[in-house]
Amino acid sequence: MPDLICPQCKNPIYDEDALLCHFCGESLNRKSSGMMGKMRGAGMKWVWLTVMVLVILAFILTLWH
Repeated sequence: MPDLICPQCKNPIYDEDALLCHFCGESLNRKSSGMMGKMRGAGMKWVWLTVMVLVILAFILTLWH
């Protein structure tokens, strides 16, 4: 039993971790289950949070010295 059917070429996809169709390369509209996939799926929230924390730390270190 295939795990998923490609929406573009209608071929069965048996790889449960596949993000792209092996036959046509079309996206299977899935998110990665790993940490990086979750960060990428969350949008730019992690980027902005990291930048804000770094700016605050730089400001604190500048005032401390």
